[in-house]
Amino acid sequence: MQKNINWGDVFLSTNDEQYRNPDAVLDVYEKPPLSSWAFLSLQHLFSMFGATVLVPLLVGLDPSIALFSSGVGTLIHILITHRKIPAYMSSSFSFIVPMVSLMKTVGYPGVAQGTIAVGCVYLIVSLIVGFVGSDWIDKALPPIVVGPIIIVIGMSVAGSAANNAMMNGSHYDLKYFGIAMFTLFLTVLLNMYLRGFWSNIAILLGIVGGYILSVFCGIVDFSKVVSTPWFKLPAFDLMFVNYMPHQIYWGAILSFAPIAFVTMAEHLGHIMVLDELTNRDFFKDPGLHKTLAGDGTASIVAAFLGGPPVTSYGENIGVMAVNKIFSVYVVIGAAVFAALFGFVGKLSALIQTVPGPVIGGISFMLFGVISSSGLRILVDNKVDFNEKRNLMIASVIMVIGIGNAYLQMGSFQFTGVGVATVVGIVLNLILPKHALSENWDEKKDNWKEDSKNPGTK
Repeated sequence: MQKNINWGDVFLSTNDEQYRNPDAVLDVYEKPPLSSWAFLSLQHLFSMFGATVLVPLLVGLDPSIALFSSGVGTLIHILITHRKIPAYMSSSFSFIVPMVSLMKTVGYPGVAQGTIAVGCVYLIVSLIVGFVGSDWIDKALPPIVVGPIIIVIGMSVAGSAANNAMMNGSHYDLKYFGIAMFTLFLTVLLNMYLRGFWSNIAILLGIVGGYILSVFCGIVDFSKVVSTPWFKLPAFDLMFVNYMPHQIYWGAILSFAPIAFVTMAEHLGHIMVLDELTNRDFFKDPGLHKTLAGDGTASIVAAFLGGPPVTSYGENIGVMAVNKIFSVYVVIGAAVFAALFGFVGKLSALIQTVPGPVIGGISFMLFGVISSSGLRILVDNKVDFNEKRNLMIASVIMVIGIGNAYLQMGSFQFTGVGVATVVGIVLNLILPKHALSENWDEKKDNWKEDSKNPGTK
């Protein structure tokens, strides 16, 4: 009988504590015993640790601020969603391309304005969703648009991964490439053959393995680790304190803002998975507008602190899928640990000694996984590429995005990923369901069929 129950309706018709997911080891509102609370929270921290610190390493930020802003962002999201969604917020890979460009030109103030723009897009959409619902988002971002955009996000940074794996300064280094390949294969094998907790931290273990090999190869410099104190404030880059926003960087704002719709789509997907895992309907309670507001506010706060944009993390959802522990208090514990780790100076300095080939090797898999996620969206939704409409939209998005066909007007630059996102959305909205040639071919086939069977009508 239980299989016929709509758990979302049951949850919404009762108080939070009156419904318990029978499949859960710990449900959303249940606190773990003190003896295991720290262990469960650290498991979440380790599962997202490698990806979280990889983003700042790739773009030139201090990992300590990324850890701190991820912890603070998660706590903000949980607060805004009234402790109803066990989601972890951390550094987003989607903004790597414009962040790298801005850090080489205008520096972090440009990144901050772009990140604030992302948060504002989330807040605006959350207000719209609160008034009119979320059906229009599905129309603007169907699978045929979201899938190729996610593919582009992974592929557009493939060159950066290859460069880290091969190049020692300005020249090719076979030793570097060997370390990168070792890191890659080790991470893949650990993902394939480990189980449980160890499988969840396979990325971190791969980085550690590549790092150890790098130490033996003599390409790691520990001098900064030795000179850094154990306890140190995170590398805050506070707006109005460390710098004044004297000018508006429209290029940064217009490069970041469209990509917010991509991370928004990822966020919606994460909420859908959490709905299924917890037997609840988070789109109704606390509501999609609350989850979007929490995500957007977390990015705005990260911008004022000096961190990268943040978004919900699939790694932590994977942990919950494995151990059936959905407790929001476990996620809160992971967020507190992340914020505290940002103050451990030697840890931050140690992370910054991770050499380029290790980052390159792990990036081969991570960026590939991002692109593969886009392919999975197309496959899961059975997108038919025999239809010209789908073929046109996907082809244009991928070539513009991967080729980085950016829009340049004076000092303003709109990145290839941003252009691809906007073009994809526009094509999806204006193209008819079928091309005229397809309608004509279908009519011809019908005529041929009728001529073969004249008595069928």
